[in-house]
Amino acid sequence: MAIIMTNTTLSTLEMIKAAIKEDMPTGDITTESLAVRPQQSEAILKAKADIVLSGSTVFEQTMQFLEPSAKLKWLFEEGDLVFKGQNICSIEGDLIQILKAERVALNFLGRLSGIATLTRQYVKAVDGTKTKILDTRKTTPLYRDLEKKAVVHGGGTNHRFNLSDAIMIKDNHISLIGGITKAVERIRRHCDLAVEVEASNLEQIKECVSLNVQRILLDNMNNDLLKESLKLIPAHIQTEASGNMTLDRVKSVAELGVDFISVGALTHSAPTADVSLLFDWNI
Repeated sequence: MAIIMTNTTLSTLEMIKAAIKEDMPTGDITTESLAVRPQQSEAILKAKADIVLSGSTVFEQTMQFLEPSAKLKWLFEEGDLVFKGQNICSIEGDLIQILKAERVALNFLGRLSGIATLTRQYVKAVDGTKTKILDTRKTTPLYRDLEKKAVVHGGGTNHRFNLSDAIMIKDNHISLIGGITKAVERIRRHCDLAVEVEASNLEQIKECVSLNVQRILLDNMNNDLLKESLKLIPAHIQTEASGNMTLDRVKSVAELGVDFISVGALTHSAPTADVSLLFDWNI
């Protein structure tokens, strides 16, 4: 099932503008009240824990939004593993303006690197199997484009980007129309895209197989039920396991032979990566 990512969210620049406005709607009254001259020097972005880097582009754009002459030198690329204590990049420019941009820039980088770091942990957990780790639509409102890129930086795979991208018949659709067969047949009359159907028991699995859908979402099943379900599904139909997919569990699920495991936690529960900006005031 090919997913075409299209950015229908706010542009990165619009997000930065909104975030800066949120953080200082009428300016930075503390820094500005100090009434100091521009301070041309350097700041260092440092990892305070092992992280997978994501968000460097939006971090840089945030800095340059307030300090257009800022020069950033990156020591790592997005998707790279950065160890605790390593410098990530240096920033040369007016530290007064960089100070104003600091929190917003770190919020972007910490959030996105946190997602990439957690995703990498899930991907490593299923290493050696054929299973791919997928994200979901459980993203921060308006951050979806950035957060899904962070999943890719962590080695994960993007599921559908939005409701316009792919057909996925879920339990509420099935209840709405009165059954899986009715839902699939109705959709196929109006659309020729690949069809994925959510199933939660063996009878629904059999029904999906008889309809020759392209992918079956095995929803909230324990490992025993997953194993029985996979016996019923021919190789040409893709399988996706979802629901309660913790780090401790995903390897055992992957070893059953599913094609995909979708994990909402990648974007809705990733801890913020621990990074800090150190200033050389040179005073």
